[in-house]
Amino acid sequence: MRADHPLLRYADRFFAHQPFRTLKGMVGGYIGYPIAEKQEKRSVTPKVQELERHYQLPMRERRAIATARLRDMLEFAGAKVPYYRDLFRELNFDPARIAAEPARLQELPYLTKNIIREQGDRLLSRPLSELRHHACKTGGSTGLACTVFYDEEAADYSSAVTRYARRRIGKRSYRSELHFACRFPDAVVPQWPSREDFKCFVNNRSNIFFDRIDDVGLEEIWQTLLLRRPFLVHAHPSTIYALACYIERKQGTGSAFQVFESSGELLEPHMRNVIGRVLQCQVIDRYGLAELGVMAYEVDGHEGGFKIFESEGWAESRLVSDNPDGAHELVFTGFRNRLMPLIRYATGDLAKVEERRDGFFLTNVVGRIHDVVPINGVAHPTHHIQDMLDHRVGGIQEFQIDLRTSPPTLRVVLEPWANADATKGKLRAFWGEGFQVAFVGHDDFIRVGSRAKFRHVVTA
Repeated sequence: MRADHPLLRYADRFFAHQPFRTLKGMVGGYIGYPIAEKQEKRSVTPKVQELERHYQLPMRERRAIATARLRDMLEFAGAKVPYYRDLFRELNFDPARIAAEPARLQELPYLTKNIIREQGDRLLSRPLSELRHHACKTGGSTGLACTVFYDEEAADYSSAVTRYARRRIGKRSYRSELHFACRFPDAVVPQWPSREDFKCFVNNRSNIFFDRIDDVGLEEIWQTLLLRRPFLVHAHPSTIYALACYIERKQGTGSAFQVFESSGELLEPHMRNVIGRVLQCQVIDRYGLAELGVMAYEVDGHEGGFKIFESEGWAESRLVSDNPDGAHELVFTGFRNRLMPLIRYATGDLAKVEERRDGFFLTNVVGRIHDVVPINGVAHPTHHIQDMLDHRVGGIQEFQIDLRTSPPTLRVVLEPWANADATKGKLRAFWGEGFQVAFVGHDDFIRVGSRAKFRHVVTA
């Protein structure tokens, strides 16, 4: 049957009520998830248990483990990855000395998105054709987009970290979660059940598909939340902040979920305050990136600090010389991905790494900020536009929207193989005359701020 069949809508409403909601979650989490792991040849649950044991250790032992993992990854990369093999030889760098002197890591240059794009396969330890792998494209909000490839082990650890972190804040398998996702206007209603349906069932997850955050779109979101009553909502903070402002204007306060997990953008203090007060929920921040997965999380709540998962990577922060505020850029060396090791990867995000008695923490975080763009009189979040360009238009390396013109100007850098006329035709099909379209080169983008930082949306 089709996924929009009335019977499925009735089932949705039925399982929204207790005790059926909890019963469904227990069957999916404790029976369905192990079956899915076996079918997909994944190994996530043992890694969650490994993380639980690891973070029960005292910090002294955990730091020693992190140092050993750093040495092991450097030795592996120097032996198996052409880019690092040449780099280490050129610098006369000996990875074995890192265990005794971790500060020697600073002898290596930073890895950037530009280097990843330029080096390509030379950053791989094995040809992609030889093993199962996962491709993750970066969003491009802190530089030109690039693709990072994960091996199966690294992908499993990435999933395990997310599950572990959510357990720390009380999100057990029987408690439901809800994710916000882009709604595509040309999407075909799928048949039920699909692979995605089974994935949602075993993870006790559902999705809200949206494409607008004006009053009409926000009311639709709110009614869906009231129906499903998830324990945890995962979304961009700008979207939930817009929802909180709408609910405050409409009815003062409202409660539809217990935890909001923010990611993908900077969670600003005023957003946190409004979301927590109006939507009457706990607000949890996390830091993750396509290149490495989730690397920091408020596992002990906001008061407990923004804790770095030192089991997954070595964190540094470097002073940004041309920033008048003395900001630091976040740098990571990943421990898990042996297909494409990232050593001293400069994320482009601003944050400082602080070592405390009980772990490493992020402070002074200034992350990626997404904007709202009006198209034909309707407010659209930037990440929705980005999803449309990536998954429906295609052939686009990068884009920027200039709101200083009317209508806004959409600047597009095409892939070498893409056709300008065909791309413009797709853009017109989705958004009509909502944009002036300009095909440009990367140098034609407008840069903002003291660091000439790239932003998807230009307002001044």
